[in-house]
Amino acid sequence: MINALQEKQITDYLITQNLSLDILVEIRDHMTQQIIDLQLEENLSFNDAFSKAKESWTGEFRMVHYWLFFPTKIPLIARRIISGKYNNMLKKSLVVGILSLLMNILLVSFSNNEEAYTVLFRAFNGLFLLAIVGVWLSNFKMHRYMRSDFKYQGKCFYTLYQKNTGLMIGCALGMMQIVSKNGHYVYEFFKNADKANFSMVFTTLSFPFILQTFTVFALLNFYEHKKNLSGVQEFVKSTTSAQ
Repeated sequence: MINALQEKQITDYLITQNLSLDILVEIRDHMTQQIIDLQLEENLSFNDAFSKAKESWTGEFRMVHYWLFFPTKIPLIARRIISGKYNNMLKKSLVVGILSLLMNILLVSFSNNEEAYTVLFRAFNGLFLLAIVGVWLSNFKMHRYMRSDFKYQGKCFYTLYQKNTGLMIGCALGMMQIVSKNGHYVYEFFKNADKANFSMVFTTLSFPFILQTFTVFALLNFYEHKKNLSGVQEFVKSTTSAQ
């Protein structure tokens, strides 16, 4: 069996591997069991079993780039986990973005005049802004866990998703700009077949599509952060009380 001091050695080692806390807790459980198995099967001391376990994990802790979402290198195992999650989030976000794009166009047929379309355009796009504000306000107590400089023991991010929560602020600012615009060019293009300002039509529709897609992604990212954060609270409490 592994005692508390040895368990702390494992945790301290994993903290030095630049892992976020949610991944660290999961890997710690696997590594602890691996060490116990090595001690039993190969009759090794804790130190020898620990050294052998560390060697087997070396490749997974190699620092690699993930340029799309992280400006600095992250462990290979973290990139594997986050890329799978993010690919799924992006697919869902794109579906919502495309549906929203179609809705912005469809609203033209529901409008009797340009003023009516502008009201519907602003109201529909305003829903995305309200979603961000609502999530932000309803999770006010989580704000410190959303900061990119707030780390466990000053070393580990609490979750893999913590560094990207600032995306919500950028999306909120962008949606505020969208809501302040009117739908003149879109209305004229689809209602009156005015093709003189096609570039403006493209701009009016593409910017909301991009921002809505990233808004959904930011919200999915936030809830993944929230879910994983709740999963590490027990670990944080146990380590804090043990100190």
